Amino acid sequence: MFKHAIAAVLLASANVAAPAVAQPAPAPSTAQAPLQLWRLDCGEFVIKQYGAFFSDTFQYPRGPKNIVGSCYLIRHGDRYMLWDTGLTDALVGNTFDNAAQTLRLRQSLVDQLRQIGVRPEQIELIGISHWHFDHTGQAGRFPQARLLMGRDDVELLRGTPSPDQDSTDALAHWLNGPGQIQQVSGDHDVFGDGRVVMLTTPGHTPAHYALLVRLASGPVLLTGDLYHFTEQVANRGVPPFNHNRADTLASMDRFDRIARNLGARVIIQHEPADIAKLPAFPQAAQ
Repeated sequence: MFKHAIAAVLLASANVAAPAVAQPAPAPSTAQAPLQLWRLDCGEFVIKQYGAFFSDTFQYPRGPKNIVGSCYLIRHGDRYMLWDTGLTDALVGNTFDNAAQTLRLRQSLVDQLRQIGVRPEQIELIGISHWHFDHTGQAGRFPQARLLMGRDDVELLRGTPSPDQDSTDALAHWLNGPGQIQQVSGDHDVFGDGRVVMLTTPGHTPAHYALLVRLASGPVLLTGDLYHFTEQVANRGVPPFNHNRADTLASMDRFDRIARNLGARVIIQHEPADIAKLPAFPQAAQ
């Protein structure tokens, strides 16, 4: 611009003839803490020549395409997590325009959270799908939160020169300051019960992540930027701004298999038709 270890414990003593048998890990339970998912408005984009912008194989036609930015609030019992933080809220009431795209933001995350009675200081966790500026822009509004982000993306932003100064600035509180940061490698079970899992899907960036949310109504998969719009799924479209093409294609394959195996509702975070699969804010999916 998405660690599990199952330890088998073997008990033996002189008075016990047979060892204990390791039990399989329990399936994720929806009878635990309530789980809710809100979709939040995190920007609007007009991509002026989307064929050149989104395809490294000249797949798509010339001309403009409208896409959106979406972020997500997850409530796990009395704990709150944001997934991605969208464009900077400096764009509220303003428009950014260049030769490639036009960017707008109608409302800040803080204002949207206020509408559902959630204060910024209640956000315990921020999960970032990848380092691009349109996914990191409002993170600084939640300095008390622990940042969850792929290790290789973190190291990239800490490098000199930064690949994107806007993203580095947006995450400076965690990259070089006092903020709590957890650098994630591999899949990461966020709350420890299998219901919210960061899925490693590298390629678009070195440590890109998607997110699995196992709602009571059925699992939801949030793509990050593994896909940007519907046509990419069938076409296996890879944009020119991409870290590793082979890794991206392998991640698409993994993601699609997970979606089929779980019967998950896939939400392409930049696709207007996909975010409409979730209830309109301020309603939550459950």
